[in-house]
Amino acid sequence: MVRVVKILVSLFQTNCYLVIHEETNEGFLIDPGDYADVILSAVEKEGVTLTGIYLTHGHLDHMRAVERIRLKYPVPVYAQSYELEVLENPEINLTRMFLRKDYVLTGVLPLADEREVCEAGIRMRVIHTPGHTKGGCCYYLFEEGILFSGDTLFYRSVGNTAFPGGSAAVLERSILERLYVLPENTVVYPGHGEPTDIGSEMRENPFVTADGGSSDW
Repeated sequence: MVRVVKILVSLFQTNCYLVIHEETNEGFLIDPGDYADVILSAVEKEGVTLTGIYLTHGHLDHMRAVERIRLKYPVPVYAQSYELEVLENPEINLTRMFLRKDYVLTGVLPLADEREVCEAGIRMRVIHTPGHTKGGCCYYLFEEGILFSGDTLFYRSVGNTAFPGGSAAVLERSILERLYVLPENTVVYPGHGEPTDIGSEMRENPFVTADGGSSDW
């Protein structure tokens, strides 16, 4: 029913995802971080009717292509409520640090924690997972057993907590209390790197294990 197309974007090797409802061929984007032409080409190649854009968080490598995509597809853009501050602050969204210029993204619609939405006929739940950023979140397609984890959880790793608004303790709690409670066979599509699943991360992630143990990071 749902097909996921990964599009590698930005100098940071960010995973942008095109999520497609196979019956209707409608779909939405998650984290269009850069290389708008590449993303638009993927949408056109798949013949998808784009209905929305969802951001897991507001760092530059997850949102920089939004404005150009909206020029062609004027669809709504969403992020977790607390992340609007990040998107609109060039110091926190890291454009000032990495681009040496200020860039902000406005006009983004807020999503509350635990809100359930239906986009392109696909149902998903917003899971607020602060720690990498204040309003970082994951999108859980509960009927499909799929989680888009952004920069919260990676294959055998976790998000960087050294940037403004980051906290290792908060991120660990987010993973333990919000993600490790999901079914173990949930497939995880992270913001960087290869897919994984909740069960193997609970057992083998050296940063946060299901028993609450963690390394000094």
